[in-house]
Amino acid sequence: MVDCWWGNVEAHKPQEYNWTGYRRLFQMIRELKLKLQVVMSFHECGGNVGDDISIPLPHWVIEIGRSNPDIYFTDRAGRRNTECLSWGVDKERVLQGRTAVEVYFDFMRSFRVEFDEYFEDGIISEIEIGLGACGELRYPSYPAKHGWKYPGIGEFQCYDRYLQKSLRKAAEARGHTIWARGPDNAGHYNSEPNLTGFFCDGGDYDSYYGRFFLSWYSQALVDHADRVLMLARLAFEGTNIAVKVSGVHWWYKTASHAAELTAGFYNPCNRDGYAPIAAVLKKYDAALNFTCVELRTMDQHEVYPEAFADPEGLVWQVLNAAWDAGIQVASENALPCYDRDGFNKILENAKPLNDPDGRHLLGFTYLRLGKDLFERPNFFEFERFIKRMHGEAVLDLQV
Repeated sequence: MVDCWWGNVEAHKPQEYNWTGYRRLFQMIRELKLKLQVVMSFHECGGNVGDDISIPLPHWVIEIGRSNPDIYFTDRAGRRNTECLSWGVDKERVLQGRTAVEVYFDFMRSFRVEFDEYFEDGIISEIEIGLGACGELRYPSYPAKHGWKYPGIGEFQCYDRYLQKSLRKAAEARGHTIWARGPDNAGHYNSEPNLTGFFCDGGDYDSYYGRFFLSWYSQALVDHADRVLMLARLAFEGTNIAVKVSGVHWWYKTASHAAELTAGFYNPCNRDGYAPIAAVLKKYDAALNFTCVELRTMDQHEVYPEAFADPEGLVWQVLNAAWDAGIQVASENALPCYDRDGFNKILENAKPLNDPDGRHLLGFTYLRLGKDLFERPNFFEFERFIKRMHGEAVLDLQV
């Protein structure tokens, strides 16, 4: 899997693309007789789990952001998040005459033309479409740069003027202009749900206003996916495409599922927030790539009992929402994984033993290749895991 960074390729001027480094890398991949999964990475790199380098958005975009910071997601206090562009500018001509969606399409089309031979030869086997923070389909609701720490509930990211305009239109269409606002009792990045008026049991999240706001907020996420995937399907016709969805598993055992709500997944205990996402992926024949398949709920409870996390419950819900919609599901680990218990959990999720329909994961991406993986005990466990993933009977390896 290779990230194709927007900030590197279209760094200096609009529609001036430099694919030189990727061409050298892809030639090496070809010579090794390997295949490529390529990620269209329309977000910055740096400041998140696993990031060890810094790649900002293109310089010309940052220049636009200096005079018009509303192109970025914004929280209630007015703090801007420069990790990716707000979905409010998807259809606004604020990027030197182009909309954000047009910019993404031009980038994808340029890549498809530049590397045509790799598509035709089948070396590029899949394109993953970056749709938000960390390349995942979600709002940047829990940014470390703004002081968030696990297991904080995060904050809504809809206070740029473009998303605010969308919210006003939705409130007017509903006939309640007073609802054209974000909630004022939803706490802060590191709040607990039960200490807020919005997310607590019986809180405003389930009021008439709360349901209106959360429907609008989550629909903006789905609409963004719809717009970009429509153009991705045009750019990459005949190629497998995929979308990564983040595993927001903390507070899953509470009624409101607060951390999911701020991330854009309208998934309280009385509603399935992942079915609409699965439906839009189905519309464009895109696979769903999900995370946290290596995590066990009991382990999370032992380390962070206050988080009311349930990664196993979340994985079960999301995988079944995708399979019920008839789309393929792939996955990757959320955190570094070197132990047999974690690998066994991945295997359980990859090939559910008691699934009457024999459903299984399309593929698994291991994160990540590094020196720790090649330490002798770790590599033996990894070797055992790979063999089992491919269906080999494996005796316990003596380390």
